[in-house]
Amino acid sequence: MKGYAYSSLPQLSRIPSGKPVRDIDIRLDLIAEMKRRHGGDPDTRIIEELGLCQGIARVDLAVVNGTIHGYEIKSERDTLARLPGQVAVYNKALDFVTIVAAQSHVARIADIVPWWWGVWSVARSRQRFWLKRSRKAQRNPQISAFALAQLLWRDEALEALTEYGLAVGVRSKAREFLWDRLASKLTVKELGDIVRARLKARHADWRSVAR
Repeated sequence: MKGYAYSSLPQLSRIPSGKPVRDIDIRLDLIAEMKRRHGGDPDTRIIEELGLCQGIARVDLAVVNGTIHGYEIKSERDTLARLPGQVAVYNKALDFVTIVAAQSHVARIADIVPWWWGVWSVARSRQRFWLKRSRKAQRNPQISAFALAQLLWRDEALEALTEYGLAVGVRSKAREFLWDRLASKLTVKELGDIVRARLKARHADWRSVAR
């Protein structure tokens, strides 16, 4: 990742000496960092394991406010075998993506993820590790409206169609039909506003880390 300025994030953790950094180690620090940044914001919801494209892939953590920012974790115990497939799915539905990876993966990740993905590395020394920002995420240049619509439950999609006067003749249709109607009739901005509002309005224990 040459050419990118590194900046340390404030979260610092302790791990057993000589042990590899696990997914849960990174996840707990990442959640703590997101709570530090957004915990006081009533318009932000932090969601674990958000399913995309009907569950083809699940992003480890999603921060939903004015955008949807997905965070994918790759620990020392992980391989990068699934990453190309995850990239293909995340690129369709997320406004921003940041991959948080063990340092052993960072060089290879640069050849797999697109230029607009953010990259954080997990640095360690003795019994501690910390997160380091090596590349800031930029906005996804091309979101799929249909993939965005797929984040809605069927009743949510029907409510949205009703609000826009597009529900005539669709109430008995399968959810795929509702998603297609939304994707074809609304702009990506309109659809994004709907999706984020519905995700934030779901019941409190739905994959929620913090409100």
